[in-house]
Amino acid sequence: MTGLQQAVGSLLPRRADYEHLSRTWRGDVVAGLSVAVVALPLALGFGIASGMGASAGLMTAIVAGLVAGVFGGSNVQVSGPTGAMTVVLVPIVARFGTDGVLIVGLLAGGLVMIAALVRLGRYLAFIPWPVIEGFTVGIATIIFLQQVPAALGVPKPEGENTAAIAARAIWRVGSGNLAALSLVMVTAVVMVVTPRIRRSLPGSLFAVAASTLVAQVGGLRVARIGTLPSSLPSPHFPSLSITRVTDLFSAAFAVAALAAIESLLSAKVADGMVDTPAHDPDRELFGQGLANLMSPLFGGMPATGAIARTAVNVRAGARTRVAAIVHSVTLLAIVIFAGSVVERIPLAALAGVLMVTAVRMVERHNVRAVLRATRSDALVFVLTALATIAFDLIVAIEIGVAVASVLALRSIARSATATATPLPVELDADGEHTLLEHRIITYRLDGALFFGAAQRFLTELTNVTDVEVVILRLPQLQVLDATGARALGEIVQELEDRGITVLIKGLNPEHERVLRAVRAFAHVTHEHHTFDDLDAAIAHARSHTARRDRTGSPG
Repeated sequence: MTGLQQAVGSLLPRRADYEHLSRTWRGDVVAGLSVAVVALPLALGFGIASGMGASAGLMTAIVAGLVAGVFGGSNVQVSGPTGAMTVVLVPIVARFGTDGVLIVGLLAGGLVMIAALVRLGRYLAFIPWPVIEGFTVGIATIIFLQQVPAALGVPKPEGENTAAIAARAIWRVGSGNLAALSLVMVTAVVMVVTPRIRRSLPGSLFAVAASTLVAQVGGLRVARIGTLPSSLPSPHFPSLSITRVTDLFSAAFAVAALAAIESLLSAKVADGMVDTPAHDPDRELFGQGLANLMSPLFGGMPATGAIARTAVNVRAGARTRVAAIVHSVTLLAIVIFAGSVVERIPLAALAGVLMVTAVRMVERHNVRAVLRATRSDALVFVLTALATIAFDLIVAIEIGVAVASVLALRSIARSATATATPLPVELDADGEHTLLEHRIITYRLDGALFFGAAQRFLTELTNVTDVEVVILRLPQLQVLDATGARALGEIVQELEDRGITVLIKGLNPEHERVLRAVRAFAHVTHEHHTFDDLDAAIAHARSHTARRDRTGSPG
């Protein structure tokens, strides 16, 4: 068996996925039905919000939910259209149309599967918490603003920036439809009140049903979902060309990154909510990649693991991936047998559902915790949120991670110290004197000597005066990179040029290897001035100063 076959084989479904099904199947079926009820309005709403239509949202929930449920790396993850993905897709639809989104989905699916094959799953999870919270707040803000035109009953203004579009819609509110706004209020009130009556009730479904009933009984003239397919469409492969693939590749990369990151975050959250085995990140990427390859073939949009639906799934009692499968089958049954009812749902009702969902996405206690943690965390959080609203999610993540990395490096650099430690030593019968009195000083280098701290070390250590021997103690030096090694060589060279002898104590083999690699070791080992024992280094330093006292020249 080749390496590729082994890699693919380890990512495929296995019997262990359904090991306890005989005990859990009732809970899995109930959970799947519960998630379908919650997912229906969200799938419709996100499909419309993306610009691809309600049917695209439904097809995504059915196809991607089924494929990712079977092939994914989490036993309880539920996948489908999400608000974060909607935010990314809106400008793609505006620029390239729905066919462009289908191509983007196929390309993104392939990229995510490649990421699974090269085992990138464990690395994509290393995103700082302030970045996650920042783009969650940014996503929630954009989802809310996207619904403003539908909530006000005005045509969606031209443009790509969500905040600008919402502002133009508010400006045109005089020509809007107050009936749409009233349905949004009905939806919001029902969604807020229902969980207070009983937490297990599907508030979003009740809210949509109530708003649809009000619109029907009152004869309100508001926009509706319209015609939906009565069955799963036949697979259709979009036309591809080198030019189109080239034009859409950057968008596909952004979608792939979001699909991978959001799915792994959702799966990680699910791990903490259930007692099933932890998810396999590479299998999760493989399942999400395959789901994104299949969804466009049936007219769907790119999908990710959905945190809200996954949480509902777990709380409803899911323990195996049968719940995600039941969720998709239930949605398909709704399309086939209840499509005529779904078609009458007002768009304003779905706008209300998404607005309330957006508000609930923001965990206020998490936001307060990040803002109160450190100024660096607060800065990363705010910049990520603002970048999400002003630009897009991928740019926001790049900015957030970059700023977090720079601030983390600055913190590490500041923690690195060079501490002067003049040690007492018995010199004669008159008592103890310090090494400094004999023109000897020791420096203990702690922390990390790397590119972020090298210049500070260089400046501090080369400013030493009125000494003849410097002993650099390195046992506590944890990190030494090429820049730090070069700086250490420059420190030794400059001090030696000034007639100050430098001795090294406690140089470990790894640091020695780096020093040799950057050709700085020749300065450090001048006349074999390296020691494992401090007493030996001090004795050698005393011999240097004594020799100078006798001869007036370096020893």
